[in-house]
Amino acid sequence: VQLQASGGGLVQTGGSLRLSCAVSENINNFNHLAWYRQAPGAERSLVAFITRHGSVTLYAPAKDRFTLSRHSANNTLSLQMNNLLPEDTAVYYCNADWKYWGQGTLVTVSS
Repeated sequence: VQLQASGGGLVQTGGSLRLSCAVSENINNFNHLAWYRQAPGAERSLVAFITRHGSVTLYAPAKDRFTLSRHSANNTLSLQMNNLLPEDTAVYYCNADWKYWGQGTLVTVSS
């Protein structure tokens, strides 16, 4: 299984980015698809996940600002991030079934 994350970049505080994760297999084969992030000097932490049936769980940094979606037509997972803050600066990783990882995409939010 291969996951390819993209969409990171440099944005100002309050801006938006949309991350995408392309999955090499049919995403309906996976029970969970998730985004993690790892800030400099910190451990990797779970941002949000979506189940096979479309149930979404967003964790504290993402609530009210991020939207997680899965797209079966093209086997992708997206994370729409709005009102970004400097503390959202991190490498964002997509994950399938808690064991397959993408390579990460860097998000930098300037103050």
